[in-house]
Amino acid sequence: MAGGKAVSPRMFISFEGIDGSGKSTQARLLAETLREEGHEVVLTREPGGSEGAELIRRLLVEGGAERWSAETEILLFNAARRDHIERTILPALARNATVISDRFADSTRVYQGATRGDLTDKVEALHRLMIEIEPDRTFVIDIDPSEGLARGAARGGNEDRFESMGLGFQEKLRAGFAALAAQHPERVRMIDGTGGKAEIAVRVRAAL
Repeated sequence: MAGGKAVSPRMFISFEGIDGSGKSTQARLLAETLREEGHEVVLTREPGGSEGAELIRRLLVEGGAERWSAETEILLFNAARRDHIERTILPALARNATVISDRFADSTRVYQGATRGDLTDKVEALHRLMIEIEPDRTFVIDIDPSEGLARGAARGGNEDRFESMGLGFQEKLRAGFAALAAQHPERVRMIDGTGGKAEIAVRVRAAL
């Protein structure tokens, strides 16, 4: 991963993908690489990334699939995201740091807007009102949904609410992220998630 073009200051990068795609690993690896190249990098995540947003995270990712409706989820995600932006993302960008977020608004567009009812208009309206910013570059780590679910089962833990919605839901998510990339080719890059993590990281760095 050495070499490559230097990244401009004040860059906002997000990683997206279905559950178990390996996006968190790739976000961490890119952060490590950019730090080695001399950049200040803030590595963060959603839902979460600030004290208030982390409290909301537990409400969203734990418990049964039926815990919240998609409409309620949209409101909770936007509340967490607003706090994340105010307390973590904007201050980092203001000092010309690179921000790498493990998920951002595209997850809400796909998880709640495109796959759990036709809620895209509501998602976009709330985004315009309360969030307003977009990443400069978004990487979608693309893998087979059955592999993602297997990884999630092997990982264990309590944050399995969305995995519990089953293979059909994960297949809808994959299609939703592919459609998003087609709609926003100037920002969103699909990354082949097959192979070892170092191999995938090379693909990410080349796409950046």
